[in-house]
Amino acid sequence: MKRPKPNPSLDLEISRFIDAPVALVWEAWTNPEHFKKWWTPRPWQTVAADMVLRPGGLFRTVMRSPEGKSFDHKGMFIDVQPERLIAFTDALDDDWRPTSDAFFTALIYFEPEGDGTRYTAYALHKDEAGCKRHVEMGFHEGWGSAFTQLEEVVAGLKATRA
Repeated sequence: MKRPKPNPSLDLEISRFIDAPVALVWEAWTNPEHFKKWWTPRPWQTVAADMVLRPGGLFRTVMRSPEGKSFDHKGMFIDVQPERLIAFTDALDDDWRPTSDAFFTALIYFEPEGDGTRYTAYALHKDEAGCKRHVEMGFHEGWGSAFTQLEEVVAGLKATRA
């Protein structure tokens, strides 16, 4: 998949360095048990994660608010390149049916950088209103917090493998 040329009125981006090899970052992203530990910014929780890691495969999460309310999110992986790229969308479900509340497509890149990994995530929106809504929902804070939690999970994996 060609890397998009970011459009600041439609796309949001977060890019960070993780001090661990790509294989560990990939594992933390693609293993549902690890994924549930970091995907949702605390104090929220991801209580379920189902992944069929292939184009057309299911990507489903259930998030729980601090008040105990659950939110089921279902989408589809549209590209999976092991240890390089994960692309998913909420515009389609795993039956290839359009969803009624399509919001964005995500592109997650995993790139070797020295002994670590450059992790870059894009959220692509269909219009400026959707992009603005995502910013107002706390994209930078939420995805930034999730990134910090991902680093914690990866550090734990790295420590157990040392």
